[in-house]
Amino acid sequence: MRWSPGAGPSTGSRSQIGFPPVDAHVVVAVDGPSGSGKSSTARGVARTLGLRYLDTGAQFRAMTLWMLDHDVDVADPAAVAACVAEPRIESGTDPDDPTIDLDDADVGQAVRSDDVTAAVSAVASVPEVRQRLLDLQREYIGAGGIVVEGRDIGSVVAPEAGVKVYLTADPAARAARRRAEAGEGSTTASEQDLLRRDHIDSSRVTAPLTRPDGSVHIDTTGFTLAEVVAQVVTLVKDDDD
Repeated sequence: MRWSPGAGPSTGSRSQIGFPPVDAHVVVAVDGPSGSGKSSTARGVARTLGLRYLDTGAQFRAMTLWMLDHDVDVADPAAVAACVAEPRIESGTDPDDPTIDLDDADVGQAVRSDDVTAAVSAVASVPEVRQRLLDLQREYIGAGGIVVEGRDIGSVVAPEAGVKVYLTADPAARAARRRAEAGEGSTTASEQDLLRRDHIDSSRVTAPLTRPDGSVHIDTTGFTLAEVVAQVVTLVKDDDD
C-alpha cells in the first residue's frame, strides 16, 4: 500500500514551496466515494496552494451524531426531516487544523465513530438534510478561495467550480485506507460496507454520488498521496493560466 493518509506535501506557504499564487476566488471540487482519498487530497491541495478547506462529509456526520444523541430514528426520514433546523454545525476551514463543532462542542472524534459511520448514509439521503447543509456549504464557499470535498460538490453544491476532480480507487485499497483512519478494530471499514454505502449514496433520489460533468477522473489506487495532490495542483495551476 503506497497511500499514507498522514503524509503529503509540505504544509508551508505557497512562497515557501515554490508555487505562485492562484486566483483568490478559485473553487476546487473534489468528489468521490468513501476511501478514495478525498479528504487527504483536498487538504494537501489546500495546504499547497494556500486555500481554505471544507470537509462536507464531516457536516453530514455531525448532523447524524445529533440525531443519534437525541434518539431520532435515523431510519425514519420524516423524523429526521423534522429536526434538521436544530443542530448548530460549524466547520473550521484551516487545512492544517480542520474542525467540526456541533452545538458549540468539538466533535471531531465523535463523528468518526462506527455508529455514525453506519447511519450517515441514511441521514444524508433525506432531502431536507441535504438542503440544510447545501445552504451551509454555499455560505462557506462564499467568494471562493477554497477546496471543497464531498460526494456532490461538482454536481450540486458548486457546479460552476473552476476545477472538478472525481477520485476513485479499488475497493480493497479503499477499505485499507478506511481501516488506517478508523483503526483496525473498526467494524465499518470492510469492502462490503463500502460497497453498501456506495449503493446507498449512488441510488438516492436527492444529489446522488455521481461523477460531475466536466470533472477529471483520477484512480488513486496506484499513486501515493503526494502524487495525487500534485496532479490536482497541476490542474488548478493550468486552469489559472
